Amino acid sequence: MQLQNDVKEVYNEELSYFKNSEIFVVKDPEGSIQGSIRVIKWDYKTTLPIQKLFNINPLDISYPQKVSSIWHIGRFATNKTNQDRTLFKKLMVCAITPICKDENSVAFAECDSKLLRVMNLMGIKTDIIGKSINYLGSETVPISMNYDGLKGFYDANRYLVS
Repeated sequence: MQLQNDVKEVYNEELSYFKNSEIFVVKDPEGSIQGSIRVIKWDYKTTLPIQKLFNINPLDISYPQKVSSIWHIGRFATNKTNQDRTLFKKLMVCAITPICKDENSVAFAECDSKLLRVMNLMGIKTDIIGKSINYLGSETVPISMNYDGLKGFYDANRYLVS
């Protein structure tokens, strides 16, 4: 029953973001979903997951640049049977494309601590903006990413996405 409630809560939350979001999906040749990620352009009204989970208001964060748009990246998921070692890179390129089109964009995410280490090793520069919590069974860290921290990764990997 709790799992059903959690799924329904996530579903309803995603519906509230739908008009301002894009969901990217990678399928295998048979049409099975291998992975997905979602990016939201914040409308400054809808409560973002970072606000709900960490009580962090993106407008209260100081930035090295003037911010013209705020984004949220989330719902990264992969099929357990997936063998594509570039899947995360492909999905991340899709998610950060709008951020990398505007030098004054900033993005937020709640990131599993293990995935955060991988992201940093891949050249995605992040800023930890709060204390971690246990969320959905793992240590989850609130992060922000700006154009300067994403552009190098984007330029090095955009060839993966046609």
